[in-house]
Amino acid sequence: MNARMIILAVVALAVLIVSSSAFYVVDERQQVVITQFGRPVGDAVADPGIHMKVPFIQVANYFDKRFLEWDGLANQVPTRDKRFIWVDTYARWRISDPLLFFQRLRDERGAQTRLDDILDGETRNAVARHDLVEVVRSSNRDPDSILLDNESETVILEEIQIGRELITQEIHERAQGRASDLGIEILDMRFKRISYVDEVQRDVFDRMIAERQRIAGRYRSEGEGEAARIDGERERELQRIQSEAYRTAQEVSGRADAEATRIYAEAYNRDPAFYAFVKSLETYELTADPSSILILTTDSELLRFMKAKQ
Repeated sequence: MNARMIILAVVALAVLIVSSSAFYVVDERQQVVITQFGRPVGDAVADPGIHMKVPFIQVANYFDKRFLEWDGLANQVPTRDKRFIWVDTYARWRISDPLLFFQRLRDERGAQTRLDDILDGETRNAVARHDLVEVVRSSNRDPDSILLDNESETVILEEIQIGRELITQEIHERAQGRASDLGIEILDMRFKRISYVDEVQRDVFDRMIAERQRIAGRYRSEGEGEAARIDGERERELQRIQSEAYRTAQEVSGRADAEATRIYAEAYNRDPAFYAFVKSLETYELTADPSSILILTTDSELLRFMKAKQ
């Protein structure tokens, strides 16, 4: 009895092992290629569900059905106008023909290696066929839409013929032509980053600094010119005010002198002797002081009133 139970258990275990080797499960994210002694057998299986194969002889090789990622390394690439730039790209791809993919590449690691060769090579070739301005710009912008430091400046943009979008499309089409023989479909390819190499970047920064300094120098020159104009107007206005003030002062002084002369004349005409006396006193005050010695003749006009007093 015990021997029979052992035999039944062994048979059941063998059936279980054979059954598990004879069936395989495919979910929505996968597709399977069946190989027999390392060689593909039949078409690829992409329908989800439970499927059968020859146990122990045939092997199920699973491949991803979803969109896969490729991220390239930044490479130093020369443009047609001999500008060296760093170009970093990325792409999305999928396995379109699992059977061909298995025959040519075996697995995703091999696919990533081949995509490195294809996409990096086509990117390098495309960049080398175009000038830098075609790689970095995607359209011909209107110069009037650019914000300027000075509205009087005129901006002239070099017109492009192709642009970054068409170059990207060109790389995509050429890469897809090479990848289609590998059972791969490249869904999209884009530039992640485009930048100058360090040497060129320093030159660009130096030119940017020089341009900013030129604009600053122009502003300083305009400011100095405006300051000189304001100073000139201030000096001119000051001279005008001083001239008018001097003229007004001279007019007032002239009228005052005329009035004083008129008063003196009236006083002289009214009493000439008194006027002569007053003028003599003023003369005495101006000419005589305690520290001065005057030597006068006896017939001097200055002594006339003194003699009259005696």
